[in-house]
Amino acid sequence: MAISNPKKVLITGGLGYLGSHTIVALHQAGYEAVSADNHSNSQPDVADRIANITGVAPRNYAIDVCDRDQLQSLFAKEGPFDGVIHMAAYKSVAESIENPQKYYYNNLVGLLQVLHCCEQFGVQHLVFSSTCTVYGDPLVLPVTENTPLNPLSPYGKTKAIGEDIIKDFVAAHPIQAIALRFFNPVGAHPSAEIGEFPQGVPSNLLPHMAQTAAGMHPYLRIWGADYPTVDGTCIRDFIHVCDLAEAHVTALNHLIHGDFSAGMEILNIGTGEGISVKQMHKAFEQTNGVQVPYELLEHRPGDIVSMYADTQKARQLLAWEPRYTLKDMVHSAWQWQKALANSGFISHKP
Repeated sequence: MAISNPKKVLITGGLGYLGSHTIVALHQAGYEAVSADNHSNSQPDVADRIANITGVAPRNYAIDVCDRDQLQSLFAKEGPFDGVIHMAAYKSVAESIENPQKYYYNNLVGLLQVLHCCEQFGVQHLVFSSTCTVYGDPLVLPVTENTPLNPLSPYGKTKAIGEDIIKDFVAAHPIQAIALRFFNPVGAHPSAEIGEFPQGVPSNLLPHMAQTAAGMHPYLRIWGADYPTVDGTCIRDFIHVCDLAEAHVTALNHLIHGDFSAGMEILNIGTGEGISVKQMHKAFEQTNGVQVPYELLEHRPGDIVSMYADTQKARQLLAWEPRYTLKDMVHSAWQWQKALANSGFISHKP
């Protein structure tokens, strides 16, 4: 939905996987996006790739949002902002278990500094990227926003604590917020200009699958094959990254232009459908006409059996619906992988 009077938005983590797709969606909706991203998990050429899609390269400030002085300087120079989308955070469940202090410091201090600047510079609208991992290993599926929280990793705990921090903040200050508990983002932009490119061996399923199909790894690692599911592998609610980006922009639109009376809303963002690892693997091979050899490994610490969303609240409040299919997800992921290889940015060789 394009808007007649363009608004300026700060997006932290704006050159990352989800952030870059959200900047594209913001541009298409008529917003001006400014990014704060220190490239801890992004590539320096992402701004140029965004420009290839939108015709406009976003201004990025390569700062650490945990540094209050740097963040204040950005707000002072680029403000006033009509809204902030806060995505900047470390996000690996496994790494957070191995190095919890890194996650508690970065994810919570970064949020606190963003909220401080929102208060100081009069920002009234905040969209917070939360996660479904706050639910832990739920007893009842699908999970609703009222499902009890039981995060099993430091990463999930930082997001649950972050939600509580924002609840208290909006109760004390004139700001409204929406926290999006999103499920498993996958795929890439249809242009194959931007997509997921994790550093090192991917911990997420689809990029590891695509890199294995490209010959970069001998096998796809499947963590656990004896879970009580349809085929023994974990079940997740996979959502196309473009649908998730649109959800962030729609949430921001609702805060700025809608009839929003609550101080804070929390919404699940997913497809509402559970897909197993082996089902994703089969869809990838069949859709793309490639072979992806795999090996079965022991359960990974912090992983849960099954997780998928009840998205009724988001559909009703935001009038948002996911548009991309499972075939779209796996096809776009493979096109992105091939585009990276053709550009010479990475090699197909293991």
